[in-house]
Amino acid sequence: MATTSDLVARALHAAGCRHAFGIPGGEVLSVMHALAEAGIAFHLCKHENAGGFMAEGTYHVTGAPGILVATLGPGVANAVNVVANAWQDRVPLIFLTGCVDAAEAEGYTHQVFEHRALLAPITKGSFVLSDGAVDTVMDKAVALATEGRPGPVHIDVPVSLADREQPGARCLHVPQRVPTAPAPGPALAAARRHLATARRPILIAGLEVLSQKAEAAVADFARRFAAPVITTYKAKGVVPEDDPLALGGAGLSPLADKHLLPLVQNSDLILLAGYDPIEMRHAWCEPWDPDTTPVIELTVAPHPHGVHRASQVIVGDIAAGLAALGDGVAPSRTWPDGAPAATRAALAEAFRADAPWGAAAVIDEVRRALPEDGIATVDSGAHRILLSQVWRCTQPRTLLQSTALCTMGCALPLAIGAKLAAPRRPVVAFTGDAGLEMVLGELATLRDLALPVVVVVFVDASLALIELKQRRAGRGNLGVDFGATDFAAVARALGGRGVMVEDRAALRAAVVEGLGADTFTVVGARIGRGAYDGTF
Repeated sequence: MATTSDLVARALHAAGCRHAFGIPGGEVLSVMHALAEAGIAFHLCKHENAGGFMAEGTYHVTGAPGILVATLGPGVANAVNVVANAWQDRVPLIFLTGCVDAAEAEGYTHQVFEHRALLAPITKGSFVLSDGAVDTVMDKAVALATEGRPGPVHIDVPVSLADREQPGARCLHVPQRVPTAPAPGPALAAARRHLATARRPILIAGLEVLSQKAEAAVADFARRFAAPVITTYKAKGVVPEDDPLALGGAGLSPLADKHLLPLVQNSDLILLAGYDPIEMRHAWCEPWDPDTTPVIELTVAPHPHGVHRASQVIVGDIAAGLAALGDGVAPSRTWPDGAPAATRAALAEAFRADAPWGAAAVIDEVRRALPEDGIATVDSGAHRILLSQVWRCTQPRTLLQSTALCTMGCALPLAIGAKLAAPRRPVVAFTGDAGLEMVLGELATLRDLALPVVVVVFVDASLALIELKQRRAGRGNLGVDFGATDFAAVARALGGRGVMVEDRAALRAAVVEGLGADTFTVVGARIGRGAYDGTF
């Protein structure tokens, strides 16, 4: 007969999960062993926050929810950042925690606080398993995490319930998703008229395209109607960036906005496909006037953000919505002035990567070394803004990052999760030196898992983005500098390979060798102070 923990594990296995991450605690031992017995490998990490990003890395490769396991009290508190990241970045994350029984909590306080109260603002739902309803809760939790806008769901497992048998429990019900298209009527007809008469249409694609698996639909629609495409950073590669219609990513770069926003404002139809402005900087607040330019938004659920307005909102399946919008509309010649091609050329000139050395040269050289199906992850910081403009994606989900919460320390664990889920695909993690120092312990996780991930570190001994903002504001240097770390020596001490480089040839050789190694490689690229001035 199945126990509570067995039912939890079987439900997650049925949902496609094959990896779980976390740190053991006495309160979750039953759950951990049940996961392993169900065919879900449990991986020890050094911090719960990193474990959550590892779980996210598996999601981007497999499409199944990530699993994070933590013990009560400090384990839960340690995970708050990554749960908030999953909430903002629309990541389906099942967060399993142990808890003392309700009756015991009334007279016992060691490590005890109300998990659900802490997590309520940053989860789609929080449940405490109860006797006789475990299967029902797991049904609800998986559906809630994956449907609509994906996100984190928390499940507390009381200690006394974890090993209790659950007679009569049923199997997890995983409903088949049926695409919903907009209903025929005056609104859809008006949207089609806008599309039919547009001569300067532009399409902006965001992260909801990924969760809806609408990448091909967006690319096909853009090509059919000759609409140039801007993506958010998370959606890079939805239209291959070697396609003439692809204008690259937008989000945090004022230099990119200088070229992209005028094109948007000169369009006569703006199409928003799964576009969530949670990834964007202030320049994308009310960047168009829907009273003068038609703005048609296709979204999985209404946006209550107030960041922009739309003339029409089509709620439902994005691929089905695009198909319905284009049905019966004849393509026409667009952008006769060639403005998108000129913008594409201007962006290429603005983000040149042909210098002998520097941050852009590091990005360019690694891009040349990494196969097109390789996966890159990037941490938050100045290097991420530059990389998101320079790095070319020909496939979606090949550049992973924290784009909404923009949390530091994510690149290395994201790379670990992605490599575990796709062991045959090469994986490179880009990080600043400060970001890597936040999560150095996870290099030991790489060692223990024997994963040949290449970690490229931009070494300038400074919080470069904040230091740049200090200078621009006329402030003195404060709290942004730190000592130089020998990252190559650290990597070797933790069982990996390490090298420091200062030129393209040495960097290229180190990356190529690292991708073929039997353990991880840290490549410290010394770029010097002020390396990002004027670059983004």
